[in-house]
Amino acid sequence: MEGKRSNLLLQVSLLLILSFINIFSNATKLETYIVTLDSPDGINFATSDDRQSWYESFLTATSTDSNVKPSILHAYHNVFTGFAADLSAEQVKAMENMEGFVSARPERVYELHTTHTPNFLGLYQNLGVWKGSNYGIGTIIGLLDTGITIGHPSFDDEGVPTPPKKWKGKCEVAGCNNKLIGARDFTRGSTRSPLDSGGHGTHTAGTAGGNFVHGASLFGNAKGTAAGMAPHAHVAMYKVCADVGCSDSAILAAMDAAIEDGVDVLSLSLGGASLPFYEDGIAVGAFSAIQRGIFVSCSAGNSGPYNSTLSNEAPWILTVGASTVDRDIRATVYLGNKVLIDGESVYQPKDFTQDFLPLVYPGSNDQRASWCAKGSLDHFDVKGKIVLCDMGGAISRIGKGQTVKDAGGAGMIITNSEIEGDGTFADANVLPASHISYKDGVSIKKYISSNTKPVATILFRGTTIGVKTAPEVTYFSSRGPSRASPGIVKPDIIGPGVNILAAWPVSVDNITTKATFNMISGTSMSCPHLAGISALLKSEHPDWSPAAIKSAIMTTADTVNLGGQPIEDEREVPTYIYATGSGHVNPLKASDPGLIFDIKPDDYIPYLCGLGYTSKQVGVIVQKKVRCLETIEESQLNYPSIVATLKAGEQKSYPRTVTNVGVAMSNYTIKAWSAPPGVIIQVGPQVLEFTKLGQTVSYEVVLTRDATTKVTNQYAEGVVTWGNGKYTVRTPYSVKYV
Repeated sequence: MEGKRSNLLLQVSLLLILSFINIFSNATKLETYIVTLDSPDGINFATSDDRQSWYESFLTATSTDSNVKPSILHAYHNVFTGFAADLSAEQVKAMENMEGFVSARPERVYELHTTHTPNFLGLYQNLGVWKGSNYGIGTIIGLLDTGITIGHPSFDDEGVPTPPKKWKGKCEVAGCNNKLIGARDFTRGSTRSPLDSGGHGTHTAGTAGGNFVHGASLFGNAKGTAAGMAPHAHVAMYKVCADVGCSDSAILAAMDAAIEDGVDVLSLSLGGASLPFYEDGIAVGAFSAIQRGIFVSCSAGNSGPYNSTLSNEAPWILTVGASTVDRDIRATVYLGNKVLIDGESVYQPKDFTQDFLPLVYPGSNDQRASWCAKGSLDHFDVKGKIVLCDMGGAISRIGKGQTVKDAGGAGMIITNSEIEGDGTFADANVLPASHISYKDGVSIKKYISSNTKPVATILFRGTTIGVKTAPEVTYFSSRGPSRASPGIVKPDIIGPGVNILAAWPVSVDNITTKATFNMISGTSMSCPHLAGISALLKSEHPDWSPAAIKSAIMTTADTVNLGGQPIEDEREVPTYIYATGSGHVNPLKASDPGLIFDIKPDDYIPYLCGLGYTSKQVGVIVQKKVRCLETIEESQLNYPSIVATLKAGEQKSYPRTVTNVGVAMSNYTIKAWSAPPGVIIQVGPQVLEFTKLGQTVSYEVVLTRDATTKVTNQYAEGVVTWGNGKYTVRTPYSVKYV
C-alpha cells in the first residue's frame, strides 16, 4: 500500500514538473510580434535615432528573467509607430503597462497569389494612353514580392530617364539602372539578397513596368513585343517573400521603406484571410500610403469561385480579380471518332506523331490515379499511350505531366472538374499535353468507356488571337461579398490574369538567351496590370488622388466581351457584381473619365468608426488620435459602387458627390438605370450641371424595397449611368434582401 502511495506521489510530482516546464517554455517561447505604439503627448522625435531609442526602451523594460535578449527586427516610421521583434508572451506582458503601448500581436504569414495584354487592353505605341502618359515616364512603381532578376531585358533602361529627385531608395545589389532603380531584401536569413530565386517577383515587375522587348516568346508561341503596362516607368523591388511565405513584419517594413523612398504606386500580389483592418498589416500600411498620395493595387486572391474568399478588402485599396485574355495557345485533342476538342499548352513539339495512340483513363476506380499523383501509375500500362488526368489532388499540372512521363506515357490530357468549368491554362508542360474544359473531359470519358480500343492524338496549332468570349471571369478569382466590410463592393475591378507572358529568371524552354519569359496565371498577374495602368494615369494626371485614379478605373470599366455580349464566368454560369466588381479595366476610357468620386483620407474615419471599431483601433489605421463621435454606414462612403441592404418596405438613401475632370461647361443626365425585382430606384437631381473643372456636385440614389414583391435570391444588382454625349460614368450597386 505504501509503495502504491509513493508511486502515485511520484506520478503527481512528475505531472506538476511537466506542467511547470510547459508553462515556462510557453512563456519563453519566442514569436515575431508586431508592436503598435502611440507616442505620448508632448514628445517630438528630432531624429530617427531618438525614435529608435524610444522603441528600444520597450525592450529593455521587458522581464529580465528570460535568457534571450530581444532585439528589434524592423522599426516602422511611416506605416505606423511601432516595431517588430522576436518576443515571448512574458516579455509582451511586461510592455503592456508602459506609456505609449497600444497593442502587440503575433505576425501573420501571407501567401503569393499566383506580351499580348497591352494590345488586348488597347495600349499601342505612339497612340492613346501610352502616348498621353508618355509610357509612364516619371512614375515609380514599387512591388512587394519574391525579388527581381538583375540584367533581364525587361528591365533595360533604354528610353527611361533618370529617376525623379524625390527618389530616396537604394539598390542592394549591383546592376540597377534608370529602369530598375531599387532592389531591397526585407526577409530574414543568412543569405539575404533581393535577387529572385522563384520567378514570381520578376514576372509581376515585368507585367507592371517592363520595358519593350522585341521578339519575346515561349517555346516559339505568343510571339511579339513584350512590355509592361507602364514600359517607361521606374521599378523598385522590395523582397518580402521567402520559401515559407511572406511575413507580416517584412511586408510592413517594405511598405514603410517604399513610402520613405518616394514610390507613386505599390503593387502587392499577395494576401491572406480576411481580418479586421486594424489587424491587417497590408490594410494598415496601405492607408499610410494613400495618406501620402501613393496608389495601392492588390490581388483579390485565388480562392474562387467560392463566395466571401477575398484578400485585401480595404476600400482604400484597389482589389483586383482575374480575367481571361483573347489569346489561346491551341493544343487540339483529336479522338478516334474524328471529334476535335480544343485545349491549351504552350509546349508544342513539332515532331509529335499525328498517328492515333492508345488513350487511357486510369482513374475509373482509383482516385490518386485519376489525379496522376506521383507513383500512382506504376501499376498501369501507360507506355506509349496518351493518359487522361483529372485536375485536383493538390498536384500541379506540371507535376501530373511528370508522373505520366515517368511512367512512360507519350502524352497527357488534363480535364477540369465541374467547378473549374472552361478555364484552361497554357503551361510549359514536360511532355506533349492539352488542358481541356470540364464538359470536354466528360465527352472524352464517354468516348473511352464506349470503345474497346480508344485512341487519340494531339494537334498543336500555335497561337490564336481574337477569342470573342474574352474577357471572362476566371473560376479561381476570389469573390465577395467582403467579410471585413460587407457594405463595400469587392473586388473593385477585374484585369488580365490568365496565361500572362512576362519576364522570368531562367529559360523555361532551354534556349540560351537573356530574354527569358514564362507564362503563368493568377490574380498575382492581374494586380500588376492594374498597378501599371495606375502609373500611366498618375503620369497623365499627377494631381489626382489615389481615390480619383481608382474611381476613373471603376466607372469606365467594360461590362461586355469582344463579341459584344455581357462578360461571363468561364464556368458557363452568369457572372455577378461580386465576381467582376465594376467590370473589366479599360485604360483608354479611364484616362479621361469625365467625373470622379473622390475620397480624402480623413473621410474614412467615420466609416471605420461605423464598422464598430474603437477609437484606439481606428487610430492604429489612420495613425493619429481619433474619437469616434461621428459614424456613417459603409454604403455612405463616397465610393464608385453601392451596397444596399433592404428589408421589405424599407427605403434608404445613398449620397454621392462627383468632381468634374472632363469638360468645364457640361451637363450630365441619367443615361440609364436599372433596378432588380422588388426595388424602386429614384435619383435626384437627374441633371448634374457643371461650369468649371474641379467643381463638385452631389446627388442621392434612393432605393425602396416593395413590401409585396417576393424575391427568390438573397442578392440582386442594378446600375446608375450618367452621360453627357462624350462621357459615360457607370455606378453599379448590389442589393441584399433581408
